[in-house]
Amino acid sequence: MTVLTTHIGMSLDGFAAGPDQSAQHPVGVGGMRLHQWLLGTRAWYEHRGLEGGEDSVDSRVLAEAMRGIGSYIMGRRMFGGAAGPWDTGWRGWWGDEPSFQAPVFVLTHHPREPLVMKGGTTFTFVTEGIHAALEQAREASGDRTVSIAGGAKVVQQYLAAGLLDEMTIHLRPIVLGTGERLLENVGDPVLEPVEAVHSAKATHIRYRVVR
Repeated sequence: MTVLTTHIGMSLDGFAAGPDQSAQHPVGVGGMRLHQWLLGTRAWYEHRGLEGGEDSVDSRVLAEAMRGIGSYIMGRRMFGGAAGPWDTGWRGWWGDEPSFQAPVFVLTHHPREPLVMKGGTTFTFVTEGIHAALEQAREASGDRTVSIAGGAKVVQQYLAAGLLDEMTIHLRPIVLGTGERLLENVGDPVLEPVEAVHSAKATHIRYRVVR
């Protein structure tokens, strides 16, 4: 069966997003600090069809994280836009050509027609819950990996339901103090460390979820 995985940044005090998420601060105030390890890497540039970037430990981790992904799942808040019924003028944070380059299934309570973007990304809005989103993502992926793009609450739901197979935490040496915690309301999963890779910017820890 298709593997379900996630790669997510976390601060030393356990937050996967900062406080006060908004259109101006999509991952919360100070939340972009969680992702500074990947910005400027060669893998980040190459994924966008650009030249440049640094060939580093972090670049190699990012390249491996993106390899073999056939589809993504994300939450309504990660896709963005105001809460409630959709403003169909909102097309996500990523411009006309999002970097996913694959089908993306967005969990939401409000129906919306699929949104076809440039570069191979199509956003499909799923109102039937996490199992329906996973079923559609697996069908779209074939034998490739399904990746949960975020946010924290979506990861929590799949982990608590026993559906997540692997989780990589990109642990940043920062303290946010407040925001959205990653490992809340997940029950008591057994996370078996598989690999840890260190750099000056992050410690990348891959866990297998044991069932």
